[in-house]
Amino acid sequence: MIVESCCTTLEEALAAQQRGADRIELCADLAVGGVTPPRDLIREVVSALTIPVNVLIRCRVKPGMTDCFSISDFAYDASDIVQMIDDIEFCKSVGAAGIVVGALTPEGAIDLAAMRRLVAAARPLPVTFHRAFDVCTQDPFVALETVISLGCTRLLTSGQAPTAWDGRGTLALLVRRAGPRLIILVGRGVNSANLPSLAKETGAMEFHGTRIP
Repeated sequence: MIVESCCTTLEEALAAQQRGADRIELCADLAVGGVTPPRDLIREVVSALTIPVNVLIRCRVKPGMTDCFSISDFAYDASDIVQMIDDIEFCKSVGAAGIVVGALTPEGAIDLAAMRRLVAAARPLPVTFHRAFDVCTQDPFVALETVISLGCTRLLTSGQAPTAWDGRGTLALLVRRAGPRLIILVGRGVNSANLPSLAKETGAMEFHGTRIP
């Protein structure tokens, strides 16, 4: 079982590593669901830790954003994509282990054109498609196939439900449908108390949260 700890400071990341986290997702502004962290912090955390550090690439805090996502929170214009690619290139240059990103069209479908550019920029680093998936308007299993076709390594999702526990049925189906082609990274409301039950109910092997381990 792999545990990914979501952290916003060097201190949090070091503490998570000490507690036994297998990987860090580094971000900022968790009140709005996370955005790209400052470059100095990225460099500092990657340099200080011995476990892999994946970096969230989400470039803008928009008025009214909260951690209860909407489609518009993941719909990016051309200048946003350019900024995100630049951020990805920086993460690669300082030794980040992976990139966490996602983009939707204004209608809520996965933005294929944007994602192809972002995934190409990230290579050879693995890409996690983040919880933009959970507000995607496409059928979740059609969207899953799209994420796989883009070359993503992981999908971070709550099963399109308010919490991973609420979405455990869909998560179990996503795990089975993805098989060895893609890792389902279970997130949203995961903690040390419910992790064993979530693992049993979903069959997932990777879990993400701010309260694990």
